[in-house]
Amino acid sequence: MKMKKAITMLAFLVVSILLLAACGGEDAGGTGSGNTKSIKFMHLWPEGSSAQHYKVVNEIIADFEAENDGITIDLEVLSNEQYKDKIKVLSTSNELPDVGMTWAAGYMEPYVNGNMFASVDDIIESDLSDSFVPGTAEAFSIDEIAYGLPLELNISTIFYNKAIFDEYSLEEPQTMDELYEIIDTLNKNGVNPIALGNRDAWTGSMWYMYLADRFAGEEDILTQAINREGSFEDPALVQAAEEIQSLVDSDAFVQGFNGLADEEAKSMFMGEQAAMYLIATWDLPNFTTNEDVPQEFRDSVGYFKFPTVAGSGDPNSYVGGPGVGLFVSENSDVKEDAKEFASYFVQQWGERAVTEVGIIPATKVDADSLELPEMYVDVLNDLNEATNITLYADVQMSASAAQVHLDMIQALFGGEITAEEFAKTHEDTLSAED
Repeated sequence: MKMKKAITMLAFLVVSILLLAACGGEDAGGTGSGNTKSIKFMHLWPEGSSAQHYKVVNEIIADFEAENDGITIDLEVLSNEQYKDKIKVLSTSNELPDVGMTWAAGYMEPYVNGNMFASVDDIIESDLSDSFVPGTAEAFSIDEIAYGLPLELNISTIFYNKAIFDEYSLEEPQTMDELYEIIDTLNKNGVNPIALGNRDAWTGSMWYMYLADRFAGEEDILTQAINREGSFEDPALVQAAEEIQSLVDSDAFVQGFNGLADEEAKSMFMGEQAAMYLIATWDLPNFTTNEDVPQEFRDSVGYFKFPTVAGSGDPNSYVGGPGVGLFVSENSDVKEDAKEFASYFVQQWGERAVTEVGIIPATKVDADSLELPEMYVDVLNDLNEATNITLYADVQMSASAAQVHLDMIQALFGGEITAEEFAKTHEDTLSAED
């Protein structure tokens, strides 16, 4: 079996002689002695800031080592920003860990283009077939080859205050027409319909993305426009921009929304000053298990899928995206063992991520078999039935194009540009990058 060249200089000569005598030469696969191999694993969930993540990871590692005699995991844990900095440094000297963490889409591209991340298609096909929620593994793919195994998933959905809805005899809307009726009723009764903090702009982008998805029907027009398989001036994308301005004209959002941060909008919703709030499932704990939030409010929160538009659109198609995923180093001396560990980790992580960490995993989970808050169960069941998840637009784009997108979102919501100008600016920006 192979071993890494990680012998200290002090003991190099003696250990080399012993290894040559015992094994017939130096084995270049792993760290250690005898038949032990070592897989170097780096993650970004320190015990201090991510105690449950840290605990579960260590337990998965211990279980893997117990089931794989002769293999040890050499673990290094760094905080988020420290991790990003170190991975960048290690990549310059071709010394990436055997298994590490990556983000999807644009973050991966320099590493993939530099031939530093191994394809994990073989893992998905052999061990994880049909394990991932649709759209998550694709987010870690470049040119239809997967280079990462997603661990986390967020989808955006519209949360609402059931007490406010009950007070005015309102029901969850299934169509945009029904949503407009709710907005009108709430405005007539002096209630803010929707909390929105569009100073951060990605919040408004979620509204635009959903409308683009619904107008487009079954086609992922937005992603096609971003990756240049389509145009941002596609009629569905222009219609989505027009609908945003219709919502603004209908006083759908709280006053001053373009100057509010998302945290301020969240506070308005959680302070029962607005009836609805579109946000991702990373906020689920605030609506379910966070004991710092009053139980009365948590009991009053429900959610509904983004409505269809004039009979068009699939309610099981979501806007969202995965969090971190695992990569395997292309230049690892123990690449096959590293792939086995990465596969094992993903399989073990899924259910425990929900029950012990409190996050939504990228793998499908049988929610009915778990003891979870009802909202978690509902979200997990929705994810299992998801037909598509469109990755957040600013994550899909380059940094410069993403900034243009966010600036245009603010201008669109603020009525400073027309829907056609919005579309043309995007098209010109993306075309210039071809």
